[in-house]
Amino acid sequence: MGYKRCSKRTRTFCFLTILLIVFIKGLTADEEQHRNDGAQLKSYHDPDSEEEDVRLASEIAASASVTSGHEVSQSDEEKQSPAEGLEGEEKEDLPDQPPPVEEKPKEVPIVNGGTAHGEPCIFPFLFQGKQYLDCTTDGRGDGRLWCATTYDYDQDKKWGFCETEEQAQQRLQAEEAEEQYQTILRMLNATTRKAQKKELYEKLLKVAVKGHQKAMEKVAYAMLFGDYMNQNITKAKEMFEKLAIEGSPKAQMALGFLYAAGLGVNSSQAKALVYYTFSALGGNLVAHMILGYRYWGGVGVPQSCESALTHYRLVSNHVASDVSLTGGSAVQRIRLLDEVENPGSASGMLEEDLIQYYQFLAEKGDVQAQVGLGQLHLHGGRGVEQNHQRAYDYFTQAANAGNTNAMAFLGKMYSEGSEFLPQNNETALQYFKKASDLGNPVGQSGLGMAYRYGRGVPVNYELALKYFQKAAEQGWVDGQLQLGTMYYNGIGVKRDYKQALKFFNLASQSGHILAFYNLAQMHATGTGVMRSCHTAVELFKNVCERGRWSERLMTAYSSFKEGEMDAALIQYLLLAEQGYEVAQSNVAFVLDQKGAKIFSENETYPRALLHWTRAAAQGYTVARIKLGDYHFYGYGTDVDYETAVIHYRLASEQQHSAQAMFNLGYMHEKGLGIKQDIHLAKRFYDMAAEASPDAQVPVFLALCKLGLIYTLQYLQDLNLKELISQVDLDQLLGPEWDLYLMTVIALLLGTVIAYRQRQHQIIVPPRPPAPAPAPAPAPAPIDSTGCPTARSPSSI
Repeated sequence: MGYKRCSKRTRTFCFLTILLIVFIKGLTADEEQHRNDGAQLKSYHDPDSEEEDVRLASEIAASASVTSGHEVSQSDEEKQSPAEGLEGEEKEDLPDQPPPVEEKPKEVPIVNGGTAHGEPCIFPFLFQGKQYLDCTTDGRGDGRLWCATTYDYDQDKKWGFCETEEQAQQRLQAEEAEEQYQTILRMLNATTRKAQKKELYEKLLKVAVKGHQKAMEKVAYAMLFGDYMNQNITKAKEMFEKLAIEGSPKAQMALGFLYAAGLGVNSSQAKALVYYTFSALGGNLVAHMILGYRYWGGVGVPQSCESALTHYRLVSNHVASDVSLTGGSAVQRIRLLDEVENPGSASGMLEEDLIQYYQFLAEKGDVQAQVGLGQLHLHGGRGVEQNHQRAYDYFTQAANAGNTNAMAFLGKMYSEGSEFLPQNNETALQYFKKASDLGNPVGQSGLGMAYRYGRGVPVNYELALKYFQKAAEQGWVDGQLQLGTMYYNGIGVKRDYKQALKFFNLASQSGHILAFYNLAQMHATGTGVMRSCHTAVELFKNVCERGRWSERLMTAYSSFKEGEMDAALIQYLLLAEQGYEVAQSNVAFVLDQKGAKIFSENETYPRALLHWTRAAAQGYTVARIKLGDYHFYGYGTDVDYETAVIHYRLASEQQHSAQAMFNLGYMHEKGLGIKQDIHLAKRFYDMAAEASPDAQVPVFLALCKLGLIYTLQYLQDLNLKELISQVDLDQLLGPEWDLYLMTVIALLLGTVIAYRQRQHQIIVPPRPPAPAPAPAPAPAPIDSTGCPTARSPSSI
């Protein structure tokens, strides 16, 4: 019995042991699964999950200690505490845990248009032997996504665009807006009437509201400058910010300008630099030009000639590529200061009456007037817009009259071609030959271009060189430029950089853009000359300032003439940011005159001082004198006579300014900022009179005053009272000097009396009396009969 009882206990013990082992293994597997789940949750939910684990473990331990007070077995504790406790803590401590993301089945697009409108796409589909699992742009040039609605597109040709109705509607709206924008743009370019342009900009605003990016850019700039729209800087800024988020380089450049000038925002050169940089990276040429000027002048950035060269060269490449043989449109650089002091003299603008007079002469058959008006309309400038049709008409009239210049310019118009006149090399060649045979340099240069590039004739470098030399000998700029190019590249002649440099310099003296560009390239690379970064930057800057954006100089001037000072100021401010010295001096002048209202009164002089400084750094003499005046009077800065003297001296020594010399003379006279020296004052006054005839009158008055001051100072230094007290007349003239003095006085008095008596004794011969007038005849006596009686001769 004992053995059976023991055996039964043993079997029970073994059975319980096996059950315990199975339970422990299952528990271990659950814990490992929980640890794995906890690790994944940690990496998704909270990076600081180690502290969370420690906190959870302590709370689990506390729960276990509470439950241990109840009457439960050890095995029940083990079953409850590890898994159930942790699940409870997860639900309690992580209530915000996002639910697991359920992958939605991929929506099959319904095609729009094509050959299977309204049918679903089939994926994959076969196109040109390749399977596609999604919509594709392959095989299309417009970048629109499409798909096939059957497996084998190559055989079935069933397809459509992968876009929803909403996307299709948006695309159609965008296409409609683009069409409206292009239509309005063509109309804007075709009209010159201000009223019509205002109406077109109102229409453009409606297109911009639809989200058309280019329309928004154009409208925002119009609001900023006040071009044909009411000026609204705040609204323009909002539009620029929206466009900049979309990545518009033009908008980024405009925001940089607003932050640089402090228009509508607090001025921040750092933000301006960031926007300019992003705009330049987006390919905006104006931003490149602004950065080039900033690095060249050290404006808001460390001065770096090489960085400036990089930016200016990039812009110059684009400007030079746009330049035609005619040299592009003329750039009018009008200084407002000169215009106000001498109206019409310095502007180079043609008055409307004068243009009408020339037109009248041209209509009457004046050939020179016809050629002049033709060139004016061909190049533009002096207040006349480019108009190839009118230029062609004037040249044709003059050419029919036998004018060789008109023939040559007609050849150039046919050689280059335009929207009005299609290119025709044969016709151009005929005109060039006629003009060249008569010795016209323009025609000779045109023939040279024809032979060099094979326009209407076979390429012949020898003949091209010959005609270019003939044109260059007569001083024609195109002949000089092309001759320099042939020597530079060794075309038709042995390569000679010195000759190339010579002819480029000659052409640059006539102001040809490509001559400046070629010289800049030579100085930048050190080809034929010593490399000079500074010279290259100045030449490239000159080229950049001939770009199409220079037309805004005339727009700003027109706004100024119409009294729109704020619009003119903002336009000049942008051009000043680009480095135009004329614009910088004009901005300073407008601020100096307090004509603008967009800046407060206490800002005008400091801003004007800043732009006078930038203009003076580019060599403008009047700006340098203005800087001296601002420091002398304390405008926008503290009164500083020493600094004023420095600016006046720079203007006197470097630019030989008569005004600066006169001011230095005055400061030497008064001893302001320098030692008082009347002799140096007179020297500077004399130099001013020699430097300018206009200074002679003020110099004469200043010298008169200086002479009076010098005399008074001499008498003061002489001290007459002390001198008289020191003089002993008894010792100097003798003890009886008073008798001598009285005798001399008596003699002088007697001489005067005798002279006066002699004058009274001179007898003046009497004048003969005037003849007495004859008495009027007395009337004859009347007798009793009423008839007059006869007179005797004695009674007459």
